[in-house]
Amino acid sequence: MTSDQLIERGRTIIKMEAEAVANVSEVIDNRFIDAIELMLKCKGRVITTGMGKAGLIGKKVAATLASTGTPSFFVHPGEAVHGDLGMITGEDVIIAFSHRGQTEEVLRILPYLKHFKTPLIAVTSNPDSELAKSSDVPLILHVEKEACSLNLAPTSSTTAMLALGDTLAIVLLDARGFGPEDYALRHPGGSLGRRLLTKVSDIMHKGTENPVVDEETPIRDAIYVMTNSKMAATSVVDQSGCLVGFFADGDLRRYLSRDEVDLTLPIGTVMTRNPKVARPDMMAVKALEILESYKIIELPVVDDQNTPIGMVHLHDITRAGIVL
Repeated sequence: MTSDQLIERGRTIIKMEAEAVANVSEVIDNRFIDAIELMLKCKGRVITTGMGKAGLIGKKVAATLASTGTPSFFVHPGEAVHGDLGMITGEDVIIAFSHRGQTEEVLRILPYLKHFKTPLIAVTSNPDSELAKSSDVPLILHVEKEACSLNLAPTSSTTAMLALGDTLAIVLLDARGFGPEDYALRHPGGSLGRRLLTKVSDIMHKGTENPVVDEETPIRDAIYVMTNSKMAATSVVDQSGCLVGFFADGDLRRYLSRDEVDLTLPIGTVMTRNPKVARPDMMAVKALEILESYKIIELPVVDDQNTPIGMVHLHDITRAGIVL
């Protein structure tokens, strides 16, 4: 084939696959609603199955369902008839993927599903197939030809299956009121999970790493406390232990730039009063917003009695992978 022919063939395949996806919209009817209601009422798991390329789509759909609020896993039909059928109960819902609806391995599990009255959703392009006729809800795709020039390799059919599977998962997500926090709980390793799950208490410095001095402490001694804790700031408290100020590296540099410097003066004379603070249950991303907004590096962390119990540094938040 010439270069022009290869380009033309590639574009034709893309158009065929795009048409297959576009035709999935025809499946969104009352049967689609029945499928959604079955899964919403499911007390067990939504289990996907399929053989070959359709099975790979089933695995992906199960993963998408599980990560968006619908407990789900994939069962290989070949393994199922050799013992894995025990994973399936009458409280589950099965979604079976098969383009022609006549896949032998999938059909062999149908008697088991019927015995336990496990609801079956069929995703197939053949309304007259045994799979479609045996299902509680047949979702019939309109894929008459594969993008493969031999009309053999699963291409357009599996693309359509994937689009329908994603549609089922996302409609379920919306129906359940599944929000960003729910998604984050299932993706703690991702950036969204870190943003929505990491609290100030998870990353703040506390104990000996949380410098705190009395407001009568000489500036020189306060600097020593800061240096010893390896922090570039210290919280300042009154006699009752409540936060009254904050003394950071910037405050020190501004004080040292004066004509007269006396390091024996109380820290209370040069500290920043009414500083911005964080709470231990505050989300770390909120603390980052405060730091960025006021162009500061550290925040004292206080409890309900306004007692400094920790300190959070800008670098602690960024090292946790949290960004605005």
